[in-house]
Amino acid sequence: MSVNHAERDHAILSASGAHRWLVCTAAPSAEKGIEDKTSVYAEEGTFAHELSELHFAHLYQGMSKRKFNIELKKMKENEYYSDELHDYVKEYVELVQERINEAKARAETQPTLMFEERLDLSDYVPESFGTGDVVTFNGGVLEIIDLKFGKGIEVSAVGNPQLRLYALGALSIFDMIEDVKEVIMTIIQPRLNNVSSDHMSVEELKQWGENYVKPRAEKAWNGEGEFVPGEHCRFCKIKHTCRARAEANLNIPNKFKDPHLLSKEEISEVLFQADELQKWAKDVQDWALSKATDGAEFDGWKLVEGRSNRKYTDEDKIKEILEQDYPKDKFVVEKVLPISKLEKAIGKKTVEEILSDYIVKPPGKPTLVPESDKRPALAVKAEDEFDEIKN
Repeated sequence: MSVNHAERDHAILSASGAHRWLVCTAAPSAEKGIEDKTSVYAEEGTFAHELSELHFAHLYQGMSKRKFNIELKKMKENEYYSDELHDYVKEYVELVQERINEAKARAETQPTLMFEERLDLSDYVPESFGTGDVVTFNGGVLEIIDLKFGKGIEVSAVGNPQLRLYALGALSIFDMIEDVKEVIMTIIQPRLNNVSSDHMSVEELKQWGENYVKPRAEKAWNGEGEFVPGEHCRFCKIKHTCRARAEANLNIPNKFKDPHLLSKEEISEVLFQADELQKWAKDVQDWALSKATDGAEFDGWKLVEGRSNRKYTDEDKIKEILEQDYPKDKFVVEKVLPISKLEKAIGKKTVEEILSDYIVKPPGKPTLVPESDKRPALAVKAEDEFDEIKN
């Protein structure tokens, strides 16, 4: 059963967020009411899934070659389509074909195949569901395959809670009618040449679901437990204002034994924590800036126009003007020299006199600065953003 890709991760306790709420059980309740935000990377990944689904429909679900070509032509008009992206998707499809061939070899029967299957996880997580990109079963072996299209961080299938939850959801489909003995969970990340698999017995997987997931999911659903900061914070909706995360970062000095000099061991500890501290500070800054542009005010801070660089409006016209009085090698090195270097080459006054009509200084991006900054504050229409700020 194919699902709408736009609705892939809307469960409150989603499988994709399990690495967070299984550890920080108090977070999901605090995140309620804060809208989901997408990104070009997420949208690109969604498109890659849709493109792979088209290939599988042609290869395994009876779609004719003619229909496939018609649909592919439509998809090539999408803003995220590129030959490079399609090559990575085809690489993923080929790897899935290999896994399906392995499933065929396990028994004389044909394997059961599912693509973009909605998986019910509610036996372990209240009102939760997920989407299995590819699910295969044959010869007692159930495999769940998940496409990860990101290229920033390599994702492992080993101990991966998202895939384990998908496996539990798939197991609920097959367990009553088939003799499932082993579960394989596989991640394919084509842009990083990463294929990772984890194997579990059915009994091990069910015990993990009952003994580890269920009690934590119940706490998360009821808004109980504690806020536990960590690497998982980077995907949290309240990462900018979470007090537990702030305390974890701002309490670093309390761990120093000597108030004057740091030992090598203490410096090592700072280095480990400094990376997370920088991430947290950047998250707070970005969030505050976005709220300030919507009219929120922060004591001691103001929104101003950021700095910007001058740029040419018509480089061909610049060349035409300069060629009248100067040798080309005086002002062109592959392209016209940057404005500041051109001013040094032919004089600032000359640049102003002959090129001012073709040089602009665009407004800088808004930036948040202390009130002591000499730049004038930008006028921003205030909106009712303060309920979210309190959260």
